[in-house]
Amino acid sequence: MVRAGQAGKEHGVTGAVLKNTAYATMLIDHFFAVIFLNYMRQHLVDGKLDPGLESVYRAGRAVGRVSFVLFTFLIVEGFIYTRSRLRFLLRLLLFALLSEIPFDLALSGTLPDWSGQNVYWTLFLGVLVLTLWDYLSLNGSVFAAVGRFMVLLAGCLAALSCSTDYRFMGILLIFAMYQTREKDGGVQFMAAGLVMLFGTWGSNLIRYSDIYSADYLFRFSLREMYGLFAFLLIFLYNGKKGRQLSKAFYYGFYPVHLLILYGIARLIGVM
Repeated sequence: MVRAGQAGKEHGVTGAVLKNTAYATMLIDHFFAVIFLNYMRQHLVDGKLDPGLESVYRAGRAVGRVSFVLFTFLIVEGFIYTRSRLRFLLRLLLFALLSEIPFDLALSGTLPDWSGQNVYWTLFLGVLVLTLWDYLSLNGSVFAAVGRFMVLLAGCLAALSCSTDYRFMGILLIFAMYQTREKDGGVQFMAAGLVMLFGTWGSNLIRYSDIYSADYLFRFSLREMYGLFAFLLIFLYNGKKGRQLSKAFYYGFYPVHLLILYGIARLIGVM
């Protein structure tokens, strides 16, 4: 299947480029979230974060916003082309379980930490929603249409109640990427931007409305929009897989790199 806008992109970027960029930007993001942030907290200026270091921190996290957009795009590609959606779901579930301890250690330094769950849970729920949505789409009845809506709602509520990474915005972004996969690139860009902005804002309102104003939370949510730079590569995607490393490497990179970052943080004494 040729995606809309891919015809003639013989010299565009492959899926391997998208995937490797996603992992590289994720590593940058987590370096700043795990090591750099804790370093800043140990080197306060007058009881506050050093403004210079904070600017560097925000720049590093901005780079990291690109990774999740690429991952949602790639997870939809994987969902479309996988030989077995059941095995695809089981792999995501397995690595969600394997990644939870490294995620808790790296992000909070405590076990267990129920305040947030790793991104594999978000990807698992997103693919589960797509699987059930497609199954119900085989039936054109009104009941099936209601069922599809309920599946999407249930996925969003599960992500929110379980505090998965990116919460329901992540589910909606995967869904939006899937629904616009054959549309013009500009349509997908706009859909992703709207979901990222209002999904993040909505999640922050639910979590922090008793602490911060809606206006402040909206402005804070604008930071997620750095992720739209991912489309500089997505627009160039030629639909080809490219030369990739093994599945084991890509799936295992997430928990392993979190453990390594945690180990480094402990070694240098910032955790």
